[in-house]
Amino acid sequence: MFELRVYHVAPGRLPALQTLFREHVLPMFKKHGITNIGYWDPQDKPDSENVWIYLIAHPNRKEAEKNWDAFRSDPDWQQASKAANADGKIVDKVDSTFMDPADISPLK
Repeated sequence: MFELRVYHVAPGRLPALQTLFREHVLPMFKKHGITNIGYWDPQDKPDSENVWIYLIAHPNRKEAEKNWDAFRSDPDWQQASKAANADGKIVDKVDSTFMDPADISPLK
């Protein structure tokens, strides 16, 4: 099962979000059973300035909830998030969509 996440980022804070992911989130996802699939930068403005998109995978919905709960309660994540947001809120909104490959998908 896949989860598509679209982050709507506060003005000027996209580099801070990308640094947070590089330095903290990617290893913590691995620690908490969240599989990284890919990350995308929109090409066209205004999205290229304040939107970041990524795709992750979970074994199933129940495991996804368990993994996210463990991630969010991880003291290392809480500390990293607090430090990253010290200069101002990074993310204004997160859109999350859980998905399964369609029957015509090469991923099926």
